Amino acid sequence: MGRSVSGALLVLGDVVNDVVARHAGPLAPGTDTAAVIRTLPGGAGANVACWAAHWGCPDVRMLGRVGAESAAWHERELTASGVRPLLVVDPAAPTGTVICLVDGGAAAERTFLTDSGASLRLAPADWSDALLEGVSRLHLSGYLFFSEPSRALVATACAAARAHGVPVSVDPASTGFLGELGVDRFLSLVDGFDVLLPSRDEACLLTGLPDPADAVAKLSRHVPLVVAKQGAEGALVAASGAVRARVAALPAVPRDTTGAGDAFTGAFLASLVAGAQPEEAAREGCRAGAMAVERVGGRPPRASG
Repeated sequence: MGRSVSGALLVLGDVVNDVVARHAGPLAPGTDTAAVIRTLPGGAGANVACWAAHWGCPDVRMLGRVGAESAAWHERELTASGVRPLLVVDPAAPTGTVICLVDGGAAAERTFLTDSGASLRLAPADWSDALLEGVSRLHLSGYLFFSEPSRALVATACAAARAHGVPVSVDPASTGFLGELGVDRFLSLVDGFDVLLPSRDEACLLTGLPDPADAVAKLSRHVPLVVAKQGAEGALVAASGAVRARVAALPAVPRDTTGAGDAFTGAFLASLVAGAQPEEAAREGCRAGAMAVERVGGRPPRASG
């Protein structure tokens, strides 16, 4: 766990049920493939919040939308991880569900099947400027950009954050969904944001450049601080059109890469809240990512005692 910090982090985004299926061999079409299957609390936004709390942020708040059938479970899980749940119970849609297929190879790579359910029904009516009281940073899960109601929420929340002088960060979340939304549209939606936290593939998709360093440098002309997560290759930190730091990854033996990027983001943001410089915060992010890939699921370990 990182150092103790002061200030609050507010996370807006997805709270979902993760069904993690770890299969040792290749999938066998038309018949059975043996797997170890677990149902766990997940969601990129919720995972980031939990890792930020685990990394020492004493006041982490999570605004998300869930179905009635699992609202109590998600509230308990977030609370147990040190996060203050601000969950809206959807009257019609169930909690989103993501099926995570994790292969048995050395990289433990994962493939997602996503039913967003209630998570993308988060809307401006769910927002109150009072949520920003005592908040030093606002973070948005990129999944919010992939539906009209949640895009409207993003606009409302970001306008309030700017009015209160609260910096805003975003993780683009998904190359597949980014491709459907459109790169130019996404970049226009994040205009005025303070921090962008893409994966290497997302950075390359958003710029059309094959080299991650070139991609993050270009993105940092659009968003002041860009930190690209590169898995086993660490992270790149860029500002004002240039790469400022290359941060090495920590060695790890992957079991499940689900949520590793969320772990990086949570620890990175907790460190920024604590007053760390971006390079130092990225090192903390790499520490959290290495811890995450050695665990099954996207959440950090619970504090003992």
